[in-house]
Amino acid sequence: MEIRVLKNDDDIFILEPHGCMDLYSSTQIKEMAMKLIERKIEGIIIDLKFVDSIKSAGIGALINISSTLKKLNYAMAITNVGAEVRKIMEITRLTGYLPIIPTLKESVDQINAAR
Repeated sequence: MEIRVLKNDDDIFILEPHGCMDLYSSTQIKEMAMKLIERKIEGIIIDLKFVDSIKSAGIGALINISSTLKKLNYAMAITNVGAEVRKIMEITRLTGYLPIIPTLKESVDQINAAR
């Protein structure tokens, strides 16, 4: 799985995984997020627009990243969640726990407001 790391003009980093979030890719995205956290990056968006499916390890990675950022009072958003991934998040009742925002622009706005 490819994971692109982008930075916008507001110094918010966007992690953009592609394909299926399985055990291997989940480890990659967690490592990337933790490197950003170590650099004291206070705003991270995980853009799932290119993720077509998610396994339990992917859900675990999102929970781990979200929990770590919450403990540090850093902002996070998960955006562009497709129907298949959203269905799994709804079944696991994570839509109320994870900060899921409909669009990238709204995610940027929310993170800027939280900083």
